[in-house]
Amino acid sequence: MPNVKAFAAFSPTTPLAPHEIQRREPGDHDVVIDIAYCGVCHSDIHQVRDEWGGSKFPMVPGHEIVGRITKVGAHVKNFKVGDLAGVGCMVDSCRVCPSCQRDLEQFCQAGAAFTYNGTEMDRKTPTYGGYSAAITVAEAFALKISPKLDLAAVAPLLCAGITTYSPLRHWNTKKGDKVGVVGLGGLGHMAVKLAAAMGAEVTMLSTSASKEADARRLGATGFGLTSSPDTFKRLAGTFDLIIDTISAPHDYNQYLGMVRVDGAMVLLGVPPEPTPVSAFSLIGGRRSLSGSLIGGIKETQEMLDFCAEHNLTADIELIPVQQVNEAYTRMLKADVRYRFVLDMKTL
Repeated sequence: MPNVKAFAAFSPTTPLAPHEIQRREPGDHDVVIDIAYCGVCHSDIHQVRDEWGGSKFPMVPGHEIVGRITKVGAHVKNFKVGDLAGVGCMVDSCRVCPSCQRDLEQFCQAGAAFTYNGTEMDRKTPTYGGYSAAITVAEAFALKISPKLDLAAVAPLLCAGITTYSPLRHWNTKKGDKVGVVGLGGLGHMAVKLAAAMGAEVTMLSTSASKEADARRLGATGFGLTSSPDTFKRLAGTFDLIIDTISAPHDYNQYLGMVRVDGAMVLLGVPPEPTPVSAFSLIGGRRSLSGSLIGGIKETQEMLDFCAEHNLTADIELIPVQQVNEAYTRMLKADVRYRFVLDMKTL
């Protein structure tokens, strides 16, 4: 088992620091990816700081992984040495339960093997993420990356991209639909780009008027300042779909009032406390309030292909891995447009 350089958290209260981990030798159906870039997701901070509970240390975060394949197992069919490849939020699942059979591995009934702060399906071997030099992963959970796109800017697609693409596809977003996006951050900026590329009329819903120019640059055709009560009146019953990316506490009922009859609001953010929802907010327009979690492997590949077709990537700030602690501090201040990506060659 080869040693691999990494950056790890050793407790919820100490900075990330250099570390070495062991990766398995590739089996017959595995590939080895030399990691070129890894995006920094807000969930990395939640888990490093044990804000969701159950964090295991040392922890090597990172589930927005892109790089180049350097080894393939004897029975690998879809990749060869030299191919670009990515790894998202999962590295395995049971593959046989009803969810897995529907290509919804993220909802594996046995519990998917997440890319870090988890275990392989043996429930013993810890998983370590993309803040590292290389990763060994089953071919079935590796993703093909188009060489047409900027590789560093592709990395956030493996989480922010699929997390926003999946609900847009599930609710059949199409040309002419009216889509509201709540919050312009790592998720929100990809939701705007993707919905616009699908032909929707996109409105950014933000508490900050300073976000309007950027939202329009990204593809939004409308803007609603949600710090103004008039916005909720003006846009009442407007949207076929609202994508809510906010993890801070906010009133879902206000936003549900902007959903048209038979429309839906989908939650992607995770506020720290439960949020009250009035039954009248749903009954009054036969509206749906739902949630969505990343996407399965098939849908993630579909998203990557869609982005290659439409020349879509994330807006990123590329930094050396040694600046990851500073990046965490800046992320908490929303001081990034719109995703940090670690240059793992600096490791």
